[in-house]
Amino acid sequence: MLRALARRPVEYTPVWVMRQAGRYLPEYRQLRARAADFLTLCKTPEYACEATLQPVRRFPLDAAILFSDILVIPDAMGLGLEFAEGRGPSFSRPVRRGADVRRLSVPDPEESLGYVLETVRRVCAELDGRIPLIGFAGSPWTLAAYMVQGHGGDFLQARALLYEAPALLHEMLERLAEAAGRYLAAQASAGAQALMIFDTWGGLLTEPAYEEFSLAYIRRTVEHARAGCGPVPIIVFGKGAGSCLERIAACGCDAVGLDWTVHLGRARERIGGHVALQGNLDPAVLLAPPAAIRAAVARTLEEYGPGPGHVFNLGHGIAPEVAPEHVGVLVEAVQEFSRPYHRPPDRCPGGEDKKEGVTS
Repeated sequence: MLRALARRPVEYTPVWVMRQAGRYLPEYRQLRARAADFLTLCKTPEYACEATLQPVRRFPLDAAILFSDILVIPDAMGLGLEFAEGRGPSFSRPVRRGADVRRLSVPDPEESLGYVLETVRRVCAELDGRIPLIGFAGSPWTLAAYMVQGHGGDFLQARALLYEAPALLHEMLERLAEAAGRYLAAQASAGAQALMIFDTWGGLLTEPAYEEFSLAYIRRTVEHARAGCGPVPIIVFGKGAGSCLERIAACGCDAVGLDWTVHLGRARERIGGHVALQGNLDPAVLLAPPAAIRAAVARTLEEYGPGPGHVFNLGHGIAPEVAPEHVGVLVEAVQEFSRPYHRPPDRCPGGEDKKEGVTS
């Protein structure tokens, strides 16, 4: 996967799945039952480590992704995060006024989010370099949308704020960019070998607003992360932002995650010369029979075409209703069908790549 993110030759297209640790796995549901609630699951390193490792034990995936939640940053800022069964996340102290914003302080990752970093260390020790661990954070706009609205939904209050009090929202986003960047850098320091920024709700904005209130602060997040973690690859996933791919690719990231509404081949024509691409199978395909999954995988690989720079993934998170066996079909199909699209990396004695100078 790390080679693919660097657009270097690989033997097959690497694959992992967004939300690969979660409710579709029976072993996850058993683990979840042992925890008092979802936040306890996230905040207990023993549990979060186990959840992270469950899918990579079951499937030959090419990366693990940290089991956590994007809202741990605003939780560390004191907003009172809660997860109610069937209703999703909510904050008991949403951010609506200037005084609310001024009370927000950038959390020290080691102090306020140390449980996440301990999980990263445990997972990396368990993986022992076999596959990389991906750390992640929410984009500043996506975090702000929850923090202002107080819960999920259409985020009308958050979107209204950018028209009513843009200066206040900019102040909030600047703090969140620093917080997310420092948090990502801390995950890299703890052992994460790749990082991802989830801009789940940027696609709700108009294009001018997306540039001003979402993408500008993704750039700031990348800058803060780079200052602390150096060359660790960074993936930016912007759901619903297909019209802005060129601008996302220019934000300083190494790879752009695509949702399923974007044609992978045309995205490669637009930005594949600058960044790697990740994606972008429609998650609904995994509810179809195995033959349909294999056919959809083949089409996705054909869309991208030959050569490196592609990390296979869904265009969003896996649905809880998916049968685990169908994920196995997906992974096996990617590893089988993608090999003809790649030439094996040139190797010299000792297992080193001649052109890249790194040990495989």
